[in-house]
Amino acid sequence: MELGLQLSGPFAGQLAGHPGRAGGYPDETLHVPGRGVSSGDGYEVLVLYASTERITLKYTRDDNVVLGYTIHVENVCVEPSLLALYETWNSAGRSRLPALRAGQAFGRARGGEIGVAIRDSGAFMDPRSRKDWWRGR
Repeated sequence: MELGLQLSGPFAGQLAGHPGRAGGYPDETLHVPGRGVSSGDGYEVLVLYASTERITLKYTRDDNVVLGYTIHVENVCVEPSLLALYETWNSAGRSRLPALRAGQAFGRARGGEIGVAIRDSGAFMDPRSRKDWWRGR
């Protein structure tokens, strides 16, 4: 699978491919992974970037990847109303960005596999670590 995110650092190339449920059905609904800490008003993540095929979610209210966890998800069809809201607020200067709650749907898998990269305070983490990231999956 050719994905658009370019990684650097100790985990360069660590964009983990994750098959969907039951072997990878296309169109599987994708939800915000819960972390258990709200960034305010019950929201868990800020949408830092969205396009028709990728999304970047940040676990703080900061419009950067400097501090906190950031998740990049590739090979997705971002929910159209979420994408439209992101594009509107991004074009208006980013004084506001969409926020989502834990478990809220943000899109659907475009095929049988999505790509995921995770950052902690800017540095890419190893997304293969099941004990840290993929409990119950």
